[in-house]
This record gives sequence, C-alpha cells and structure tokens, in this order.
Amino acid sequence: MKEKNVVAGKSFRFAVRIVNLYKYLCVERREFVLSKQLLRSGTSVGA
Repeated sequence: MKEKNVVAGKSFRFAVRIVNLYKYLCVERREFVLSKQLLRSGTSVGA
C-alpha cells in the first residue's frame, strides 16, 4: 500500500490558496507590492 506524502499535499493546497489571494489582491484591491511579496514567500516551500 502506497502512503501519501502529507507535507506535499498540504503545501500544494496552501500554494493554491496563496495564488488565489494574490489574484484577489491585484484585481479587487489594486495592491501590487504586498501581493507580489506574498506570492513569492507563500509559494516558496524552502522558505
């Protein structure tokens, strides 16, 4: 039986939520500087 990698699944779902938040901040709130920093740090697993 193959075990799932829990960390990979959680980090992927977190990155998807970060990308959606980035899109919301850019389109709805017109916030570009903070949203770009959030995108870079939120999708970097090594950080």
